Amino acid sequence: MEAPLPRPVVGIDVSKDSFAVCYQVGQQFKHLDVPNTQAGFRQLVKQCGAQCLFVLEATGTYYLRLAYYLHEQGGHVAVLNPLVIKRFIQMHLGKGKSDRKDAQWLLRYGQQQAVKVWQPDEPVLVECRQLEQVSEQLLKQQNMVGNALEALEQQPIISAVARKQLQHMLKVLTRQRQAVEAELLALLEQRFAHDMTLLCSIPGIGRKTASMLLLFAGGFTRLQNYRQLIALAGLSPREYTSGTSIRGKTRITKVGGSLIRAKLFMCSFSAKKSNGACRALYDRLVAKGKNGKVALIAVCNKLLKQAFAIVKSGQPYQAEFTSKLVCNP
Repeated sequence: MEAPLPRPVVGIDVSKDSFAVCYQVGQQFKHLDVPNTQAGFRQLVKQCGAQCLFVLEATGTYYLRLAYYLHEQGGHVAVLNPLVIKRFIQMHLGKGKSDRKDAQWLLRYGQQQAVKVWQPDEPVLVECRQLEQVSEQLLKQQNMVGNALEALEQQPIISAVARKQLQHMLKVLTRQRQAVEAELLALLEQRFAHDMTLLCSIPGIGRKTASMLLLFAGGFTRLQNYRQLIALAGLSPREYTSGTSIRGKTRITKVGGSLIRAKLFMCSFSAKKSNGACRALYDRLVAKGKNGKVALIAVCNKLLKQAFAIVKSGQPYQAEFTSKLVCNP
């Protein structure tokens, strides 16, 4: 049986209002500029065909509608980290920059490198991430108004109207954030009812953290091992040494996952007391002279290992079996 022919590669540099397309006819590169609209999407497919490998950069949210459309049309879509393309261009000593040149580099990358085909998230996960973003924005506004109210109270003369308005704004923002968080939690508990129960069985992890973890990990469906989860959360250690002259401190990468890192760090204070494996790890590291914060970061990693193992095994937390579960890749 003959192997299927490789799909032609199309590079697309996406911006808010338009995108530059580069495709190949024979040995010649062709370029196309189309609007970032449904009409533009149809024009792209009409010109290049649907059965292609479309290589895009993850440019905010501007690429998403196009990626969904191309996926629905039967195309393969690869969404790349912009830093990957930047390094690829530097490696080939690329000079100059324009939308058309970037589209051509994306095409060349898709031709020369193996890429992972992008898959759209479940609609409920997309909705939940939007709710999470709204909740974070409301929290920022709530903190801003709370700080303004506190600063007002420190002044010798206070306007009653100003105080009343700030207090009212604070109440409204608090009520709105609580409503958004309740809706977010309800959607996740409905979609991941069993997994929520499993994660909440881990000492140190509550319902909110469990829901955030499931949302962050996309239900754990696309992760093969706990190391991927730790890397996704930006908690992987990064060594910085070279020869005898450079001896930098080992730090975590902090690449992505800032919200889940902050939540896990808060959970680590409880976990180092109530979670047997976390407590043993924390005590062992502190006894070796490690900084308390370093030990807490290790506890965060331990929680992620436990979460991954428990969701994948389908078994609730059992202290005597945790070490065995965590060791499985």
